[in-house]
Amino acid sequence: MEDQVALPIEKTALVVVDMQNDFVKPEGALQVPAALDALPRIQGLLERARERGLHIAYTQDTHREHDPEWDNWPEHVRVGTWGWEIVDELKPKPGELVCRKTRYDGFYGTWLDHYVRQVWDVDYVMVVGTVSNICVLHTAASAGLRFLRVVMPADGVGALTDFGQAMTLRLVSWLYKGSVVRSTEGIQFTDVVTVELPRREVAWCWEPTAEALAGMGPQEQRIAHLEAELCERDAIIQELKQQVTERRG
Repeated sequence: MEDQVALPIEKTALVVVDMQNDFVKPEGALQVPAALDALPRIQGLLERARERGLHIAYTQDTHREHDPEWDNWPEHVRVGTWGWEIVDELKPKPGELVCRKTRYDGFYGTWLDHYVRQVWDVDYVMVVGTVSNICVLHTAASAGLRFLRVVMPADGVGALTDFGQAMTLRLVSWLYKGSVVRSTEGIQFTDVVTVELPRREVAWCWEPTAEALAGMGPQEQRIAHLEAELCERDAIIQELKQQVTERRG
């Protein structure tokens, strides 16, 4: 995990994922408490991005009557309702892109890809919002599969569980070769067009809590402990490999 990165203004976009009342506010249909915690940090990053003239995009989860997603989740973000609206603290300004989406991936069936790659021609995509291991991860993954460099501040995304948060940061770093930054404040902007971001992988492993283990059976507890142990070993191996590479360089 990185403490700080510098991103080129002309080649970077900020994508705010699903920061809507139903997901953020306590009165929302599917509120994610961590999203509310992340809100002021996302707001601060958004304000700085606007001041420097970065490209800004929002995804807005959107559903109507008979949407099959409501078979999997309780009704949420019905188009035209208060819960569907993006929170006032992050309200889009004229000229900022709002992409209504019906699935987890912000690129799927929207104009996000066209603007990010064709109109704006950016190389780096900062992804913030909620839920970390659902819409945020699918959107970040879709950006990574397009060979865009994903940058994700750990305190700018919100999950329902610690495991979901750790899994997201791990996959963004390891599988999609993105850069995970410790905080939104660690993201700086530069007029330099080309920058080299570090490619260290995230050594962040989920540690099973007593509360989480209490809801598991004996076999599930054993699996949880083994997964945490394997993750820690893998992180150590990756760090040693990185050190060897740096010495050789």
